[in-house]
Amino acid sequence: MSFRRKRRKAERDAVVNSLVLAALMMAGYFVAYHTYGKFLAGRIFKLNPEAVCPSTALQDNHDFVPTRKEILFGHHFTSIAGLGPIVGPAIAIIWGWVPAVIWIFFGAIFFGAVHDFGALVVSLRANGRSIGDLAANVVNRRVRTLFLLIIFFELWIVIAIFALIIAILFNMYPVAVIPVWFELVIAFYLGHIVYKKGRGVFWPAIVAVLIMYVTVVVGAYLPVDFEVLFGMDSKSSLITWVIIVLVFQAWLASSLPVQTLLQPRDFINSHQLMIAMALLTIGVIVAHPTMVAPATNFTARGAPPVWPFIFVVIACGAISGFHSLVSSGTSSKQCDSESSSLFIGYGSMLMEGALSVLVITAVGAGIGLGFTGKGGEVLTGVAAFNHHYASWDAAAGLGSKLGVFVQGSANLIGSYGVPVKIALCVMAVFIVSFAATTVDTATRIQRYVVVELSNAWNFRLLAGRQAGTLFAVATAFLLAFYDGSGKGALKLWPLFGSVNQLLAGLALLVTTIYLARRRVNIAYTGIPMVFMIIVTGWAMALNIREFYNTSNWLLFIIGLAVFVLEIWMIIESVLVLKSIYGKEKGLLDTVF
Repeated sequence: MSFRRKRRKAERDAVVNSLVLAALMMAGYFVAYHTYGKFLAGRIFKLNPEAVCPSTALQDNHDFVPTRKEILFGHHFTSIAGLGPIVGPAIAIIWGWVPAVIWIFFGAIFFGAVHDFGALVVSLRANGRSIGDLAANVVNRRVRTLFLLIIFFELWIVIAIFALIIAILFNMYPVAVIPVWFELVIAFYLGHIVYKKGRGVFWPAIVAVLIMYVTVVVGAYLPVDFEVLFGMDSKSSLITWVIIVLVFQAWLASSLPVQTLLQPRDFINSHQLMIAMALLTIGVIVAHPTMVAPATNFTARGAPPVWPFIFVVIACGAISGFHSLVSSGTSSKQCDSESSSLFIGYGSMLMEGALSVLVITAVGAGIGLGFTGKGGEVLTGVAAFNHHYASWDAAAGLGSKLGVFVQGSANLIGSYGVPVKIALCVMAVFIVSFAATTVDTATRIQRYVVVELSNAWNFRLLAGRQAGTLFAVATAFLLAFYDGSGKGALKLWPLFGSVNQLLAGLALLVTTIYLARRRVNIAYTGIPMVFMIIVTGWAMALNIREFYNTSNWLLFIIGLAVFVLEIWMIIESVLVLKSIYGKEKGLLDTVF
Protein backbone atom coordinates (compact mmCIF):
# COMPACT_ATOMS: atom_id res chain seq x y z
CA MET A 1 0.00 0.00 0.00
CA SER A 2 1.46 3.38 -1.00
CA PHE A 3 2.28 6.03 1.59
CA ARG A 4 -0.52 8.30 0.36
CA ARG A 5 -3.09 5.52 0.50
CA LYS A 6 -1.95 4.61 4.01
CA ARG A 7 -2.22 8.23 5.03
CA ARG A 8 -5.73 8.59 3.57
CA LYS A 9 -6.78 5.37 5.30
CA ALA A 10 -5.36 6.62 8.62
CA GLU A 11 -7.24 9.90 8.19
CA ARG A 12 -10.51 8.07 7.43
CA ASP A 13 -9.99 5.86 10.48
CA ALA A 14 -9.35 8.93 12.64
CA VAL A 15 -12.55 10.53 11.36
CA VAL A 16 -14.61 7.43 12.04
CA ASN A 17 -13.06 7.02 15.46
CA SER A 18 -13.80 10.60 16.47
CA LEU A 19 -17.41 10.37 15.30
CA VAL A 20 -17.92 6.99 16.94
CA LEU A 21 -16.33 8.30 20.13
CA ALA A 22 -18.68 11.29 20.26
CA ALA A 23 -21.70 9.09 19.51
CA LEU A 24 -20.71 6.54 22.15
CA MET A 25 -20.26 9.25 24.79
CA MET A 26 -23.65 10.82 24.04
CA ALA A 27 -25.29 7.39 24.14
CA GLY A 28 -23.43 6.61 27.35
CA TYR A 29 -24.79 9.74 29.01
CA PHE A 30 -28.32 8.83 27.93
CA VAL A 31 -28.01 5.33 29.34
CA ALA A 32 -26.43 6.62 32.55
CA TYR A 33 -29.34 8.99 33.18
CA HIS A 34 -31.93 6.25 32.80
CA THR A 35 -30.00 3.69 34.85
CA TYR A 36 -27.55 5.09 37.38
CA GLY A 37 -29.39 8.38 37.75
CA LYS A 38 -32.75 6.75 38.36
CA PHE A 39 -31.13 4.25 40.74
CA LEU A 40 -29.78 7.14 42.83
CA ALA A 41 -33.16 8.86 42.75
CA GLY A 42 -35.11 5.80 43.87
CA ARG A 43 -32.75 3.79 46.07
CA ILE A 44 -30.31 6.30 47.54
CA PHE A 45 -32.02 9.68 47.79
CA LYS A 46 -35.53 8.17 47.73
CA LEU A 47 -37.26 11.08 46.04
CA ASN A 48 -40.80 11.79 47.17
CA PRO A 49 -42.91 13.55 44.50
CA GLU A 50 -45.52 14.39 47.17
CA ALA A 51 -43.09 16.32 49.36
CA VAL A 52 -43.70 20.07 49.65
CA CYS A 53 -40.66 21.91 48.29
CA PRO A 54 -39.28 25.22 49.63
CA SER A 55 -40.42 27.01 46.45
CA THR A 56 -44.00 26.39 47.56
CA ALA A 57 -43.66 26.40 51.34
CA LEU A 58 -41.66 29.65 51.38
CA GLN A 59 -42.91 31.24 48.15
CA ASP A 60 -42.12 34.96 48.05
CA ASN A 61 -42.10 35.51 44.25
CA HIS A 62 -38.60 36.87 44.49
CA ASP A 63 -36.18 34.06 45.37
CA PHE A 64 -38.62 31.26 46.17
CA VAL A 65 -40.69 30.72 43.03
CA PRO A 66 -42.19 27.33 41.97
CA THR A 67 -40.88 26.74 38.45
CA ARG A 68 -41.55 24.11 35.81
CA LYS A 69 -38.62 21.77 35.44
CA GLU A 70 -38.10 22.63 31.76
CA ILE A 71 -37.58 26.29 32.61
CA LEU A 72 -35.51 25.59 35.71
CA PHE A 73 -33.33 23.20 33.70
CA GLY A 74 -32.43 26.14 31.47
CA HIS A 75 -31.51 28.34 34.43
CA HIS A 76 -29.61 25.59 36.22
CA PHE A 77 -27.65 24.41 33.20
CA THR A 78 -26.55 27.82 31.99
CA SER A 79 -25.60 28.80 35.56
CA ILE A 80 -23.40 25.77 36.21
CA ALA A 81 -21.88 25.85 32.73
CA GLY A 82 -20.55 29.35 32.20
CA LEU A 83 -17.18 29.06 30.48
CA GLY A 84 -16.01 26.14 32.61
CA PRO A 85 -16.82 23.32 30.16
CA ILE A 86 -15.11 25.35 27.42
CA VAL A 87 -11.93 26.66 29.05
CA GLY A 88 -11.09 23.54 31.10
CA PRO A 89 -11.12 21.00 28.24
CA ALA A 90 -9.53 23.56 25.90
CA ILE A 91 -6.54 23.77 28.27
CA ALA A 92 -6.37 20.11 29.35
CA ILE A 93 -6.20 18.81 25.78
CA ILE A 94 -2.51 19.75 25.85
CA TRP A 95 -2.06 16.42 27.71
CA GLY A 96 -3.91 14.70 24.85
CA TRP A 97 -7.55 14.17 24.03
CA VAL A 98 -7.71 10.64 25.51
CA PRO A 99 -7.20 11.53 29.20
CA ALA A 100 -9.48 14.54 28.78
CA VAL A 101 -12.29 12.46 27.28
CA ILE A 102 -11.95 9.70 29.90
CA TRP A 103 -12.27 12.14 32.81
CA ILE A 104 -15.12 14.05 31.16
CA PHE A 105 -17.11 10.86 30.54
CA PHE A 106 -16.69 8.98 33.80
CA GLY A 107 -16.35 12.11 35.90
CA ALA A 108 -19.69 13.53 34.73
CA ILE A 109 -21.60 10.27 35.37
CA PHE A 110 -20.13 9.09 38.68
CA PHE A 111 -18.79 12.32 40.19
CA GLY A 112 -20.28 15.56 38.87
CA ALA A 113 -23.88 14.47 38.35
CA VAL A 114 -23.96 12.77 41.76
CA HIS A 115 -22.48 15.89 43.36
CA ASP A 116 -24.98 18.29 41.73
CA PHE A 117 -27.98 16.04 42.28
CA GLY A 118 -27.07 15.33 45.90
CA ALA A 119 -26.58 19.00 46.81
CA LEU A 120 -29.95 19.85 45.24
CA VAL A 121 -31.83 17.11 47.12
CA VAL A 122 -30.24 17.88 50.49
CA SER A 123 -31.06 21.57 50.09
CA LEU A 124 -34.64 20.81 48.99
CA ARG A 125 -35.12 19.01 52.31
CA ALA A 126 -33.64 21.88 54.32
CA ASN A 127 -35.82 24.83 53.28
CA GLY A 128 -33.58 25.71 50.35
CA ARG A 129 -30.57 26.51 52.52
CA SER A 130 -27.15 26.53 50.88
CA ILE A 131 -24.86 23.54 51.21
CA GLY A 132 -22.56 25.64 53.37
CA ASP A 133 -25.27 26.83 55.76
CA LEU A 134 -26.90 23.45 56.31
CA ALA A 135 -23.49 22.00 57.21
CA ALA A 136 -24.26 23.37 60.68
CA ASN A 137 -26.95 20.74 61.10
CA VAL A 138 -25.34 17.95 59.11
CA VAL A 139 -21.89 18.34 60.73
CA ASN A 140 -21.65 21.21 63.25
CA ARG A 141 -21.64 25.01 63.46
CA ARG A 142 -17.87 25.35 63.25
CA VAL A 143 -17.87 23.53 59.93
CA ARG A 144 -20.66 25.80 58.66
CA THR A 145 -18.54 28.89 59.30
CA LEU A 146 -15.48 27.32 57.68
CA PHE A 147 -17.51 26.15 54.69
CA LEU A 148 -19.23 29.50 54.16
CA LEU A 149 -15.89 31.33 54.33
CA ILE A 150 -14.45 29.04 51.62
CA ILE A 151 -17.59 29.60 49.52
CA PHE A 152 -17.37 33.36 49.98
CA PHE A 153 -13.73 33.31 48.88
CA GLU A 154 -14.55 31.31 45.74
CA LEU A 155 -17.51 33.48 44.74
CA TRP A 156 -15.50 36.63 45.46
CA ILE A 157 -13.00 35.51 42.82
CA VAL A 158 -15.70 34.25 40.42
CA ILE A 159 -17.65 37.52 40.30
CA ALA A 160 -14.57 39.67 39.77
CA ILE A 161 -12.85 37.36 37.30
CA PHE A 162 -15.94 36.71 35.17
CA ALA A 163 -16.67 40.43 34.97
CA LEU A 164 -13.13 40.73 33.62
CA ILE A 165 -13.67 37.79 31.24
CA ILE A 166 -16.79 39.41 29.78
CA ALA A 167 -14.88 42.68 29.34
CA ILE A 168 -12.05 40.82 27.57
CA LEU A 169 -14.55 39.03 25.33
CA PHE A 170 -16.29 42.29 24.41
CA ASN A 171 -12.90 43.69 23.41
CA MET A 172 -12.04 40.50 21.47
CA TYR A 173 -15.47 40.15 19.88
CA PRO A 174 -17.26 43.53 19.66
CA VAL A 175 -19.78 41.78 17.38
CA ALA A 176 -21.23 40.19 20.55
CA VAL A 177 -22.10 43.46 22.30
CA ILE A 178 -25.48 44.21 20.65
CA PRO A 179 -26.85 40.64 20.90
CA VAL A 180 -25.77 40.14 24.54
CA TRP A 181 -27.22 43.40 25.83
CA PHE A 182 -30.36 43.22 23.72
CA GLU A 183 -30.94 39.80 25.24
CA LEU A 184 -31.77 41.60 28.50
CA VAL A 185 -34.70 43.33 26.79
CA ILE A 186 -35.90 40.06 25.26
CA ALA A 187 -35.64 38.28 28.61
CA PHE A 188 -37.60 41.00 30.43
CA TYR A 189 -40.40 40.69 27.91
CA LEU A 190 -40.38 36.88 27.98
CA GLY A 191 -40.67 36.93 31.78
CA HIS A 192 -43.53 39.43 31.53
CA ILE A 193 -45.41 37.29 28.98
CA VAL A 194 -45.06 34.06 30.96
CA TYR A 195 -45.46 35.27 34.55
CA LYS A 196 -47.58 38.40 34.25
CA LYS A 197 -49.76 37.45 31.30
CA GLY A 198 -49.92 33.77 32.24
CA ARG A 199 -49.20 32.48 28.75
CA GLY A 200 -47.49 29.22 27.89
CA VAL A 201 -43.74 29.33 27.48
CA PHE A 202 -43.25 27.34 24.26
CA TRP A 203 -44.13 29.83 21.51
CA PRO A 204 -42.89 32.96 23.36
CA ALA A 205 -39.58 31.19 23.88
CA ILE A 206 -39.32 30.29 20.19
CA VAL A 207 -40.00 33.91 19.20
CA ALA A 208 -37.49 35.14 21.79
CA VAL A 209 -34.75 32.89 20.42
CA LEU A 210 -35.52 33.93 16.83
CA ILE A 211 -35.27 37.61 17.78
CA MET A 212 -32.05 36.79 19.59
CA TYR A 213 -30.51 35.42 16.40
CA VAL A 214 -31.70 38.44 14.42
CA THR A 215 -29.64 40.56 16.82
CA VAL A 216 -26.71 38.19 16.24
CA VAL A 217 -26.80 39.01 12.53
CA VAL A 218 -27.11 42.72 13.34
CA GLY A 219 -24.17 42.48 15.73
CA ALA A 220 -22.04 40.72 13.13
CA TYR A 221 -22.28 43.78 10.88
CA LEU A 222 -22.49 46.47 13.59
CA PRO A 223 -19.75 45.72 16.14
CA VAL A 224 -19.58 47.99 19.20
CA ASP A 225 -15.90 48.66 19.71
CA PHE A 226 -15.12 51.32 22.34
CA GLU A 227 -11.65 51.82 20.90
CA VAL A 228 -13.13 52.71 17.50
CA LEU A 229 -16.26 54.55 18.64
CA PHE A 230 -14.82 56.58 21.52
CA GLY A 231 -11.10 56.53 20.87
CA MET A 232 -10.35 54.57 24.03
CA ASP A 233 -7.22 52.53 24.40
CA SER A 234 -7.62 48.85 25.23
CA LYS A 235 -7.05 49.38 28.97
CA SER A 236 -9.71 52.09 29.25
CA SER A 237 -12.14 50.00 27.23
CA LEU A 238 -11.53 47.02 29.50
CA ILE A 239 -12.04 49.04 32.69
CA THR A 240 -15.26 50.56 31.32
CA TRP A 241 -16.69 47.16 30.47
CA VAL A 242 -15.80 45.72 33.89
CA ILE A 243 -17.66 48.56 35.61
CA ILE A 244 -20.69 48.18 33.33
CA VAL A 245 -20.82 44.43 33.88
CA LEU A 246 -20.56 44.69 37.67
CA VAL A 247 -23.31 47.30 37.84
CA PHE A 248 -25.78 46.09 35.22
CA GLN A 249 -25.04 42.35 35.12
CA ALA A 250 -24.03 41.51 38.67
CA TRP A 251 -26.06 43.96 40.74
CA LEU A 252 -29.19 44.34 38.60
CA ALA A 253 -29.80 40.68 37.77
CA SER A 254 -29.16 39.44 41.30
CA SER A 255 -31.40 42.09 42.86
CA LEU A 256 -34.47 41.52 40.71
CA PRO A 257 -36.93 38.65 41.26
CA VAL A 258 -35.66 35.48 39.56
CA GLN A 259 -38.65 35.33 37.19
CA THR A 260 -38.02 38.89 35.96
CA LEU A 261 -34.61 38.45 34.37
CA LEU A 262 -32.56 35.50 35.63
CA GLN A 263 -34.95 32.70 34.68
CA PRO A 264 -36.07 33.96 31.25
CA ARG A 265 -32.55 34.90 30.14
CA ASP A 266 -31.18 31.54 31.24
CA PHE A 267 -34.06 29.86 29.41
CA ILE A 268 -33.07 31.70 26.23
CA ASN A 269 -29.43 30.79 26.81
CA SER A 270 -30.34 27.13 27.20
CA HIS A 271 -31.86 27.29 23.71
CA GLN A 272 -28.67 28.97 22.52
CA LEU A 273 -26.78 26.02 23.87
CA MET A 274 -28.98 23.47 22.11
CA ILE A 275 -28.65 25.36 18.83
CA ALA A 276 -24.87 25.75 19.23
CA MET A 277 -24.47 22.05 20.02
CA ALA A 278 -26.62 21.13 17.03
CA LEU A 279 -24.59 23.41 14.74
CA LEU A 280 -21.34 21.90 16.01
CA THR A 281 -22.65 18.36 15.62
CA ILE A 282 -23.70 19.03 12.03
CA GLY A 283 -20.27 20.53 11.42
CA VAL A 284 -18.54 17.42 12.72
CA ILE A 285 -20.62 15.27 10.37
CA VAL A 286 -20.21 17.52 7.33
CA ALA A 287 -16.57 18.53 7.79
CA HIS A 288 -15.51 15.17 9.31
CA PRO A 289 -12.30 16.76 10.63
CA THR A 290 -9.41 14.59 11.73
CA MET A 291 -8.15 14.92 15.29
CA VAL A 292 -5.00 16.99 15.00
CA ALA A 293 -4.48 16.97 18.76
CA PRO A 294 -2.31 14.11 20.05
CA ALA A 295 -4.00 11.18 21.80
CA THR A 296 -1.60 11.59 24.75
CA ASN A 297 1.14 14.11 25.45
CA PHE A 298 2.28 13.77 29.06
CA THR A 299 5.54 15.64 28.43
CA ALA A 300 4.10 18.93 27.17
CA ARG A 301 6.62 21.71 27.64
CA GLY A 302 6.16 23.52 30.94
CA ALA A 303 2.99 21.64 31.86
CA PRO A 304 2.40 20.39 35.41
CA PRO A 305 1.95 16.63 35.89
CA VAL A 306 -1.25 15.34 34.32
CA TRP A 307 -1.98 13.57 37.60
CA PRO A 308 -3.47 15.23 39.69
CA PHE A 309 -3.86 18.49 37.73
CA ILE A 310 -6.20 17.20 35.02
CA PHE A 311 -8.84 16.77 37.75
CA VAL A 312 -8.43 20.44 38.65
CA VAL A 313 -8.14 21.89 35.15
CA ILE A 314 -11.22 20.03 33.85
CA ALA A 315 -13.81 20.98 36.43
CA CYS A 316 -17.20 21.91 34.98
CA GLY A 317 -17.08 19.20 32.31
CA ALA A 318 -16.68 16.50 34.97
CA ILE A 319 -17.26 17.87 38.50
CA SER A 320 -17.15 21.41 39.88
CA GLY A 321 -17.75 22.73 43.39
CA PHE A 322 -19.48 25.79 41.98
CA HIS A 323 -22.33 23.54 40.88
CA SER A 324 -23.23 22.68 44.47
CA LEU A 325 -23.65 26.41 45.11
CA VAL A 326 -26.11 26.69 42.23
CA SER A 327 -27.98 23.51 43.21
CA SER A 328 -28.40 24.59 46.82
CA GLY A 329 -28.34 28.34 46.22
CA THR A 330 -30.86 29.16 43.50
CA SER A 331 -32.24 25.94 41.98
CA SER A 332 -33.48 24.46 45.27
CA LYS A 333 -35.50 27.64 45.84
CA GLN A 334 -37.28 27.22 42.49
CA CYS A 335 -37.65 23.44 42.11
CA ASP A 336 -41.36 22.56 42.06
CA SER A 337 -41.05 18.88 43.05
CA GLU A 338 -38.46 16.46 44.39
CA SER A 339 -39.08 14.31 41.32
CA SER A 340 -37.87 17.20 39.11
CA SER A 341 -34.47 17.24 40.83
CA LEU A 342 -33.17 14.25 38.85
CA PHE A 343 -33.74 16.00 35.52
CA ILE A 344 -32.39 19.30 36.80
CA GLY A 345 -29.43 18.15 38.88
CA TYR A 346 -28.26 14.91 37.30
CA GLY A 347 -29.42 15.69 33.76
CA SER A 348 -27.81 19.13 33.58
CA MET A 349 -24.41 17.75 34.51
CA LEU A 350 -24.59 15.12 31.79
CA MET A 351 -25.55 17.81 29.29
CA GLU A 352 -22.50 19.78 30.37
CA GLY A 353 -20.34 16.72 29.78
CA ALA A 354 -21.79 16.51 26.27
CA LEU A 355 -20.87 20.14 25.68
CA SER A 356 -17.30 19.44 26.80
CA VAL A 357 -17.08 16.59 24.29
CA LEU A 358 -17.95 19.02 21.50
CA VAL A 359 -15.37 21.47 22.85
CA ILE A 360 -12.72 18.75 22.60
CA THR A 361 -13.81 18.18 19.00
CA ALA A 362 -13.67 21.90 18.17
CA VAL A 363 -10.22 22.55 19.65
CA GLY A 364 -8.76 19.15 18.80
CA ALA A 365 -10.10 18.81 15.25
CA GLY A 366 -12.03 21.89 14.12
CA ILE A 367 -9.04 24.19 14.55
CA GLY A 368 -7.16 21.99 12.06
CA LEU A 369 -9.47 23.16 9.28
CA GLY A 370 -7.45 26.36 9.29
CA PHE A 371 -7.18 29.90 10.58
CA THR A 372 -5.26 33.03 9.70
CA GLY A 373 -2.49 34.02 12.08
CA LYS A 374 -1.63 37.56 13.12
CA GLY A 375 1.01 37.76 10.41
CA GLY A 376 -1.47 36.77 7.71
CA GLU A 377 -0.20 33.20 7.42
CA VAL A 378 -2.79 30.42 7.06
CA LEU A 379 -2.23 27.48 9.40
CA THR A 380 -3.96 24.12 9.06
CA GLY A 381 -3.76 20.63 10.53
CA VAL A 382 -1.25 19.85 13.26
CA ALA A 383 0.47 23.21 12.68
CA ALA A 384 -2.75 25.00 13.62
CA PHE A 385 -3.05 22.99 16.84
CA ASN A 386 0.62 23.44 17.78
CA HIS A 387 0.33 27.17 17.25
CA HIS A 388 -1.95 27.30 20.31
CA TYR A 389 -0.43 24.44 22.29
CA ALA A 390 3.30 24.84 21.86
CA SER A 391 3.73 25.06 25.63
CA TRP A 392 1.75 25.20 28.86
CA ASP A 393 2.03 28.99 29.02
CA ALA A 394 0.45 29.23 25.57
CA ALA A 395 -2.28 26.69 26.41
CA ALA A 396 -3.20 28.25 29.74
CA GLY A 397 -3.92 31.70 28.33
CA LEU A 398 -7.61 32.54 28.66
CA GLY A 399 -7.87 34.64 25.53
CA SER A 400 -5.99 32.04 23.49
CA LYS A 401 -8.23 29.16 24.59
CA LEU A 402 -11.47 31.02 24.05
CA GLY A 403 -10.13 32.12 20.71
CA VAL A 404 -9.21 28.60 19.60
CA PHE A 405 -12.65 27.33 20.63
CA VAL A 406 -14.48 30.10 18.77
CA GLN A 407 -12.30 29.67 15.68
CA GLY A 408 -12.54 25.88 15.71
CA SER A 409 -16.31 26.04 16.17
CA ALA A 410 -16.67 28.63 13.42
CA ASN A 411 -14.70 26.34 11.10
CA LEU A 412 -17.10 23.48 11.81
CA ILE A 413 -20.19 25.65 11.35
CA GLY A 414 -18.77 27.30 8.25
CA SER A 415 -18.19 23.90 6.64
CA TYR A 416 -21.81 23.76 5.48
CA GLY A 417 -22.19 27.27 4.14
CA VAL A 418 -22.76 29.56 7.14
CA PRO A 419 -20.71 32.73 6.57
CA VAL A 420 -17.64 32.73 8.80
CA LYS A 421 -18.51 36.20 10.09
CA ILE A 422 -21.93 34.98 11.28
CA ALA A 423 -20.48 31.75 12.68
CA LEU A 424 -17.89 33.69 14.68
CA CYS A 425 -20.59 35.98 16.03
CA VAL A 426 -22.86 33.05 16.98
CA MET A 427 -20.13 31.39 19.04
CA ALA A 428 -18.90 34.66 20.55
CA VAL A 429 -22.42 35.54 21.72
CA PHE A 430 -22.78 32.00 23.05
CA ILE A 431 -19.72 32.17 25.31
CA VAL A 432 -20.34 35.77 26.47
CA SER A 433 -23.95 34.92 27.35
CA PHE A 434 -22.81 31.98 29.44
CA ALA A 435 -20.20 34.08 31.21
CA ALA A 436 -22.87 36.69 31.98
CA THR A 437 -25.12 34.01 33.47
CA THR A 438 -22.29 32.93 35.76
CA VAL A 439 -21.87 36.51 37.01
CA ASP A 440 -25.61 36.86 37.68
CA THR A 441 -25.95 33.58 39.54
CA ALA A 442 -22.69 33.91 41.48
CA THR A 443 -23.69 37.36 42.73
CA ARG A 444 -27.10 36.14 43.85
CA ILE A 445 -25.54 33.16 45.64
CA GLN A 446 -22.94 35.42 47.22
CA ARG A 447 -25.79 37.50 48.60
CA TYR A 448 -27.26 34.34 50.16
CA VAL A 449 -23.85 33.53 51.70
CA VAL A 450 -23.48 37.04 53.11
CA VAL A 451 -26.97 36.88 54.61
CA GLU A 452 -26.37 33.40 56.05
CA LEU A 453 -23.08 34.49 57.63
CA SER A 454 -24.72 37.64 58.98
CA ASN A 455 -27.50 35.63 60.58
CA ALA A 456 -25.02 33.12 62.00
CA TRP A 457 -22.97 35.91 63.58
CA ASN A 458 -26.00 38.09 64.50
CA PHE A 459 -24.72 40.91 62.29
CA ARG A 460 -28.01 42.36 61.07
CA LEU A 461 -26.53 45.19 59.01
CA LEU A 462 -25.86 42.87 56.06
CA ALA A 463 -28.79 40.50 56.57
CA GLY A 464 -31.08 42.39 54.18
CA ARG A 465 -31.48 41.59 50.48
CA GLN A 466 -30.14 44.86 49.08
CA ALA A 467 -27.42 45.20 51.72
CA GLY A 468 -26.19 41.68 51.01
CA THR A 469 -26.19 42.29 47.25
CA LEU A 470 -24.36 45.60 47.62
CA PHE A 471 -21.71 43.95 49.79
CA ALA A 472 -21.27 41.12 47.27
CA VAL A 473 -20.80 43.53 44.35
CA ALA A 474 -18.71 46.04 46.30
CA THR A 475 -16.21 43.43 47.50
CA ALA A 476 -15.88 42.07 43.95
CA PHE A 477 -15.37 45.64 42.69
CA LEU A 478 -12.61 46.19 45.26
CA LEU A 479 -10.88 42.98 44.23
CA ALA A 480 -11.07 43.91 40.55
CA PHE A 481 -9.83 47.48 41.02
CA TYR A 482 -7.52 47.40 44.02
CA ASP A 483 -4.65 48.01 41.57
CA GLY A 484 -6.71 50.28 39.30
CA SER A 485 -6.65 47.92 36.32
CA GLY A 486 -9.84 45.89 36.66
CA LYS A 487 -7.60 42.80 36.57
CA GLY A 488 -7.02 42.51 40.30
CA ALA A 489 -8.72 39.12 40.55
CA LEU A 490 -6.04 37.63 38.31
CA LYS A 491 -3.71 37.76 41.33
CA LEU A 492 -5.87 35.14 43.07
CA TRP A 493 -6.92 33.19 39.97
CA PRO A 494 -4.18 30.53 40.34
CA LEU A 495 -5.95 29.42 43.53
CA PHE A 496 -9.40 29.16 41.99
CA GLY A 497 -9.13 25.71 40.42
CA SER A 498 -7.95 24.00 43.59
CA VAL A 499 -10.40 25.85 45.82
CA ASN A 500 -13.27 25.06 43.45
CA GLN A 501 -12.49 21.34 43.39
CA LEU A 502 -11.93 21.35 47.15
CA LEU A 503 -15.43 22.75 47.44
CA ALA A 504 -16.73 19.83 45.35
CA GLY A 505 -15.13 17.35 47.74
CA LEU A 506 -16.54 19.16 50.76
CA ALA A 507 -20.04 19.33 49.24
CA LEU A 508 -19.88 15.58 48.67
CA LEU A 509 -18.70 15.25 52.26
CA VAL A 510 -21.81 17.03 53.56
CA THR A 511 -24.05 14.91 51.33
CA THR A 512 -22.29 11.74 52.50
CA ILE A 513 -22.84 12.59 56.17
CA TYR A 514 -26.46 13.43 55.38
CA LEU A 515 -26.92 9.93 53.92
CA ALA A 516 -24.99 8.33 56.76
CA ARG A 517 -27.35 9.84 59.33
CA ARG A 518 -30.17 8.06 57.52
CA ARG A 519 -28.34 4.74 57.37
CA VAL A 520 -28.23 4.87 53.55
CA ASN A 521 -25.32 3.32 51.64
CA ILE A 522 -22.76 6.13 51.42
CA ALA A 523 -20.49 4.50 48.80
CA TYR A 524 -22.09 6.37 45.89
CA THR A 525 -21.14 9.77 47.32
CA GLY A 526 -18.34 8.66 49.64
CA ILE A 527 -16.01 7.25 46.97
CA PRO A 528 -16.17 10.38 44.77
CA MET A 529 -15.76 12.48 47.92
CA VAL A 530 -12.58 10.69 49.05
CA PHE A 531 -11.14 10.81 45.51
CA MET A 532 -11.79 14.54 45.08
CA ILE A 533 -10.41 15.48 48.49
CA ILE A 534 -7.23 13.46 47.86
CA VAL A 535 -6.47 14.74 44.33
CA THR A 536 -7.45 18.31 45.20
CA GLY A 537 -5.41 18.29 48.39
CA TRP A 538 -2.48 16.89 46.41
CA ALA A 539 -2.78 19.60 43.74
CA MET A 540 -3.14 22.32 46.36
CA ALA A 541 -0.06 21.08 48.23
CA LEU A 542 1.96 21.18 45.00
CA ASN A 543 0.71 24.70 44.30
CA ILE A 544 1.56 25.87 47.81
CA ARG A 545 5.08 24.49 47.40
CA GLU A 546 5.38 26.33 44.08
CA PHE A 547 4.15 29.59 45.65
CA TYR A 548 6.76 29.18 48.40
CA ASN A 549 9.60 28.42 45.99
CA THR A 550 8.73 31.48 43.88
CA SER A 551 8.23 33.71 46.96
CA ASN A 552 4.63 34.44 45.97
CA TRP A 553 3.68 35.12 49.57
CA LEU A 554 0.12 36.35 48.91
CA LEU A 555 -0.91 33.10 47.22
CA PHE A 556 1.18 31.06 49.64
CA ILE A 557 -0.56 32.48 52.71
CA ILE A 558 -4.08 32.31 51.27
CA GLY A 559 -3.50 28.83 49.81
CA LEU A 560 -2.10 27.56 53.09
CA ALA A 561 -5.03 29.05 55.02
CA VAL A 562 -7.55 27.33 52.71
CA PHE A 563 -5.63 24.07 52.99
CA VAL A 564 -5.74 24.28 56.80
CA LEU A 565 -9.49 24.96 56.66
CA GLU A 566 -9.89 21.86 54.49
CA ILE A 567 -7.99 19.66 56.96
CA TRP A 568 -9.99 21.11 59.85
CA MET A 569 -13.30 20.40 58.11
CA ILE A 570 -12.26 16.86 57.25
CA ILE A 571 -11.22 16.10 60.84
CA GLU A 572 -14.51 17.47 62.19
CA SER A 573 -16.48 15.44 59.63
CA VAL A 574 -14.56 12.20 60.29
CA LEU A 575 -15.36 12.56 63.98
CA VAL A 576 -19.04 13.00 63.12
CA LEU A 577 -19.04 9.92 60.86
CA LYS A 578 -17.32 7.90 63.58
CA SER A 579 -19.97 9.03 66.04
CA ILE A 580 -22.79 8.15 63.63
CA TYR A 581 -21.62 4.62 63.05
CA GLY A 582 -20.65 4.26 66.67
CA LYS A 583 -23.66 5.34 68.68
CA GLU A 584 -25.80 8.11 67.11
CA LYS A 585 -29.15 7.22 65.58
CA GLY A 586 -31.13 9.62 63.47
CA LEU A 587 -30.07 12.81 65.24
CA LEU A 588 -31.30 15.03 62.41
CA ASP A 589 -34.59 13.34 61.60
CA THR A 590 -36.40 16.39 62.95
CA VAL A 591 -34.24 18.78 60.93
CA PHE A 592 -34.87 17.30 57.46
